[in-house]
Amino acid sequence: MELNPKPASRSRTLMTQLIFPLDTNPHHTMFGGKLMEYMDKVAAIAAMRHARGQVVTASTDSLDFLAPIRVGEVIEVEAFVTWTNRSSMEIYVSVESENLFTGDRQKTVTAFFTFVALDERGKPVAVPPVVPETEEEIKLHASAPERHRLRMKRKQDRRSD
Repeated sequence: MELNPKPASRSRTLMTQLIFPLDTNPHHTMFGGKLMEYMDKVAAIAAMRHARGQVVTASTDSLDFLAPIRVGEVIEVEAFVTWTNRSSMEIYVSVESENLFTGDRQKTVTAFFTFVALDERGKPVAVPPVVPETEEEIKLHASAPERHRLRMKRKQDRRSD
């Protein structure tokens, strides 16, 4: 079955959250696990928008915490599909924080998530190719096959442990 390519922009998903004290650790910075939950949700929505079906998280990698997120700041979690294989999709997720009083914004976290599309029986199903449009999308799309190769090698290495 031939699947029509879709632009990366169709999967783009954005979530905005205000960070409260219950979201933070004793250092008054956001819990990494809470942030990862938001990132996984936004990545899942992007993957479902692309696949137009059910998906599951297969892996998370290159999760880089670049700067702390503090109480009272706002975060924007953004995700889009960068590349597809037969049934899998690589999703780039980035997080920016904003101090609402000063307007200062900074990139705080980036990561790549891999999702697999599933049919109604829970079996992997083919997804359409993605078409990058912006400079960022083109760059990430071009470098995705190497990340995919490294993921597969890491997975194989762990199976043989």
